[in-house]
Amino acid sequence: MPIEASATGFQSAFVAGLLDPLVSAPDDVVARDGKSVVARYNVYRNNVTVSLIDALAAIYPAVQRITGVDFFRAMARFHIRAMPPVSPLLSEYGRSFPSFIEDYKYAQQMPWLGDVARIERAWLDAYHAADFPVITHDIFAAIEPDLLASLRFTVHPATRIVRSAYPALSIFAMNRREGPVSPICSAESEDALVTRPEQDVLVSVLPPGGAAFLTELSDGVPLGAAVSAAFDDSPCFDLQANLAGMISAGVFAGVTYGDS
Repeated sequence: MPIEASATGFQSAFVAGLLDPLVSAPDDVVARDGKSVVARYNVYRNNVTVSLIDALAAIYPAVQRITGVDFFRAMARFHIRAMPPVSPLLSEYGRSFPSFIEDYKYAQQMPWLGDVARIERAWLDAYHAADFPVITHDIFAAIEPDLLASLRFTVHPATRIVRSAYPALSIFAMNRREGPVSPICSAESEDALVTRPEQDVLVSVLPPGGAAFLTELSDGVPLGAAVSAAFDDSPCFDLQANLAGMISAGVFAGVTYGDS
């Protein structure tokens, strides 16, 4: 057998058991100084799992605060076994965690928890997004009124939208700050806008129709058509308020006319 094939087979066998305690150490693993192969492999396996759990806790601190440390770490352990990492970057791990939470049977009494996790993931992605200048309010002063409907916007790389049927943004905000947690007496849906115009990540609630409006603009749809989609989503849509709020939040990095 070629050396390369043998090495690949050994690596596959070694990795297979790292996230599954029911898999035994590979037969050709050896330990120095007569140490127990099984014991040392189990220590290594435990270290890998703990590192991944710690990575999830760092990405989803609000979720951990809501559930408690023991619940979170147990849930994270099940996620790791079901969905092992595919990237060597720990910051990239856990993108499927929000969906896993929604299906996790012990979290069913917290149906909003998956959306809270989505906001936390969006926060981290915005934090690591590329830096880019943002447009300001005065850019519209020179635009002819008859050109407004054809405007197309370039969305800043840090911009993220998380739509939720629950007050997930309020729950997120309450559990990401220091101090005691107060009850949230609302069951209203909330659409979260996550941006990073400068150094700090901003998380704010989008007004009615704002999520549909910004989603269309993000897809390259001209302003006039995006406004129509926003009104279809919510008859209460306010174009001026939405545009002003988005520009202030640093949502847009550029604007063009028509097909230019």
